[in-house]
Amino acid sequence: MINYNSASALRSFLDNEGLGMQKKFGQNFLINPHVRKSLIDELGSKEGEEDWEIGPGIGAMTAMLLEQGLKVKAFEIDHGFINVLKKLFGSNGNFTLIEGDVMKTWQSQPPSQFLLGNLPYNIAAAFLADLIEKERVFSRIVVTVQKEVALRMAAAAGSQDYSSFSVLCASAYKVKPLMLIRRDSFYPKPNVDSMGVLLESKNSPKCPAGFFPLVRSLFASRRKTVKNNLKVFVSSAEICEAALRETGINENERAENLELDAFLSLAKTINNMRK
Repeated sequence: MINYNSASALRSFLDNEGLGMQKKFGQNFLINPHVRKSLIDELGSKEGEEDWEIGPGIGAMTAMLLEQGLKVKAFEIDHGFINVLKKLFGSNGNFTLIEGDVMKTWQSQPPSQFLLGNLPYNIAAAFLADLIEKERVFSRIVVTVQKEVALRMAAAAGSQDYSSFSVLCASAYKVKPLMLIRRDSFYPKPNVDSMGVLLESKNSPKCPAGFFPLVRSLFASRRKTVKNNLKVFVSSAEICEAALRETGINENERAENLELDAFLSLAKTINNMRK
């Protein structure tokens, strides 16, 4: 059995298997067992339920999930780690391995209720945004991401970290930062701290058509007013002014100060006007 809690033991295992960590995949193993357990506990899935695990590596959290009687659908891109996962868990009927880039493979898989992932820094925001924009909503998601990304996910309107990504997350989930995870909880040790984050579905209605492109457009030039960014998006000064007037949004306001409801209302109003 692999000692997942020791950097030196993991180094030895990787050396013996002829494997290495690849920077292009943003690989960092979570070696703190208490953090791993806390993240899985927060996920809240029960025996027999299916969890998606993104970036299982060589199976530290996979093993814990399977021990609890959960069904694990693991998404892994690294060929060496894929071979290890097959050796360790391939005979377990509750384990399914999806090989390749999760950004390209997830859409072919049927929906699940739970998602867990020690997400690679280089895809974390893009992956979560892709799920939300394509309306693949989970009941609960627990992920580790770079601290700065976590702050953006949970940021409120008017705060320094508030961004289009904050609005996207808020459109589908209640976002709760769980814990700060120091860099020495990982091997190799990254240059930044991480955070565990819980996303719990709000069971919201579908967003109006064009909502996500609208949000991105209004944040495209943060120093510009809503009116100036919106004019570019709708390509019509008349619709721009009428939409702002109808929704009661101050044309001199900036996107970073608008609440989620303002974006939803604006998208719905523009759709109605275009019809």
